[in-house]
Amino acid sequence: MDVNGLRALRRARDRIDRDYAERLEIATLAAEAGYSLGQFIRAFDTACGETPGQYPTRRRVERACELLRSVNLTVTEVCMVVGFSSLGTFSRRFADIVGRSPSAYQREAAQLGGPAPIPGCYALMWRTGLRARDPDEAAEPAPPRPADTPQFRRSADPVFGRTVVQASTTGRT
Repeated sequence: MDVNGLRALRRARDRIDRDYAERLEIATLAAEAGYSLGQFIRAFDTACGETPGQYPTRRRVERACELLRSVNLTVTEVCMVVGFSSLGTFSRRFADIVGRSPSAYQREAAQLGGPAPIPGCYALMWRTGLRARDPDEAAEPAPPRPADTPQFRRSADPVFGRTVVQASTTGRT
């Protein structure tokens, strides 16, 4: 295998690593690397030690292990975050690679201790690309709202003492 072929395979592997949670078509990866489908599968297997179908599954399971250890998400949430669409398939592949179920892995990781788990909402925000606003950055002004847009007002509930949000479509409050 020549250097250019290895570079193309590395780019394909890097794309799988970057987009592990997305559904990637092997034929598309092969075309981008300049290989036919069969040549690409054989060359990828030779260079990486596993087929382009097995590699992303292993990477997803590795990421799932990290999330199960460090984030307080359920197994089902982790399954979806790492790109599996079926909990059964995820659990079976996880057990094949790791040697135990995701639930057992998560329980054992919790028993071993370590840092406090990251709240799941932060992990999900990170996954979707949301980021917290830097306090040093100036806030962007809100665009003007049409007159019929509901306006919200916070007030204290006199009976229970909690904050209540009320909506109004008549003028600004």
